[in-house]
Amino acid sequence: MPYINVRGVEHYYEWVKKPSGSLVKPVMVFMHGWAGSARYWQNTADVLSEQFDCLLYDLRGFGRSRGKPTIAQASEAVAESDSLQEESEAIRELTYELEEYADDLAALLDRLHIQRAYIHAHSMGASVATLFFNRYPQRVERGILTCSGIFEYDEKSFSAFHKFGGYVVKFRPKWLSKIPFVDRMFMARFLYSSIPHSERQAFLQDFLEADYDAALGTIFTSVSKAQAEVMPQEFAKLTVPTLLVAGEYDKIIPAEMGRQAAALSDKVEFVMIPNTAHFPMLEDVPTYLQRVQEFLQINMPKPQAG
Repeated sequence: MPYINVRGVEHYYEWVKKPSGSLVKPVMVFMHGWAGSARYWQNTADVLSEQFDCLLYDLRGFGRSRGKPTIAQASEAVAESDSLQEESEAIRELTYELEEYADDLAALLDRLHIQRAYIHAHSMGASVATLFFNRYPQRVERGILTCSGIFEYDEKSFSAFHKFGGYVVKFRPKWLSKIPFVDRMFMARFLYSSIPHSERQAFLQDFLEADYDAALGTIFTSVSKAQAEVMPQEFAKLTVPTLLVAGEYDKIIPAEMGRQAAALSDKVEFVMIPNTAHFPMLEDVPTYLQRVQEFLQINMPKPQAG
């Protein structure tokens, strides 16, 4: 499997490409959500690869990417550094703040010599992408945020969520995936319309294999008082043309949260897909792709060499 050293950590990545008459296609980068992996973007990327060179990768600590660098990997990162600043970056301990994940993406693009890209992100990945849009606007052509939004801080409910999330992360025996129908129960809260068994099983496997520190750390950084205060400001200052897609029956990030986020910026277009929940790209593939392609066809730039 292809891996690349990003800030001292081995990241899994893959390209989904199709032959094209044009010399160079624009790049679209896909980002997954909490405890997931790039696997669930595969079908979407396959379709969009007619128009884009699609880059899928697993965020640090999730899917097939490592959570922390080994000594050898840290040494390799230092050896490849061109400056003292890069060297200190390579050996310091990375945190699980979402801003750090945005910087991970910037470093990944640097390693792959990608100057500018379309960003297609989901759930926690969409929060990371929003931060990336504002930290590195010159590197983004257009953005697609699926199941993202803003929320109000509530100390009691947040505390209960963190406590429950901690139990969920701690209790993840590998044998869980062998129990009949457990994948259906595991995904029930995330779906309104059914998806294939193989996709449900892949979600369960990703959850069971997620790095403990990354899974627990991002629970606290994704759902926090700080994020409740920061994200409205981040949406309000967006300069990147962005599509925000919500699922009508999403229990994780209700559609109204997405609508409120989109209303903060005239750069954000909001669409809601009926009869879907937290994974509209899998629950209603044709409608999702239609909405995405309609958005991308607006002033679609000609492919340019990166």
